[in-house]
Amino acid sequence: MKRIDISTPKYPSTFTIVDDADYEWLNQWKWQAVKSKRTFYAVRTVWMPGGKMKDRQKITMHRLILGLGSRDKRQGDHRNHNGLANWRDNLRTCTCSQNKQNGNPYRNCSSKYKGVSWRKDCRKWVARIRVDGCLVHLGLYGNEIEAAKAYNKAARELFGEFASLNEIMLEVGEAEVAGRKVNVA
Repeated sequence: MKRIDISTPKYPSTFTIVDDADYEWLNQWKWQAVKSKRTFYAVRTVWMPGGKMKDRQKITMHRLILGLGSRDKRQGDHRNHNGLANWRDNLRTCTCSQNKQNGNPYRNCSSKYKGVSWRKDCRKWVARIRVDGCLVHLGLYGNEIEAAKAYNKAARELFGEFASLNEIMLEVGEAEVAGRKVNVA
């Protein structure tokens, strides 16, 4: 793995990581760090004939590595959710729906777990999952961890390799990752 510098005055000391085999090819262009919502990406700008501001196209490094052209409706997904981790084993082609399945939990929610929220009216935790644009109710639970486990189970079954599972803290020094207990100490 090698680093390509994508620093800008706004984001100094920023780099992306690529496979050794892709380093020379990708390093022929000038890349910069661009923030999109909560994730940074390596991006370069191509000016079209005419040279006006509207005649430019932004190319993201991960789409270039995956061979996705500007008219290709498929998306590029980073398995580890890091938009600057551009090695081939971390990248995969997916649909818009699959990319959302692999997303992180929303911020400023009542729960720290994806697919879980607090219901004030019944004083319980609710687990839900979105499938093909429809919100599916998975049940009401007495505690947040049980609701997160229900979400994980449904996500594994429905989304397979694109499932973004909750890391559930069980006891001090332990967590449940992908349904298995692991030591985190």
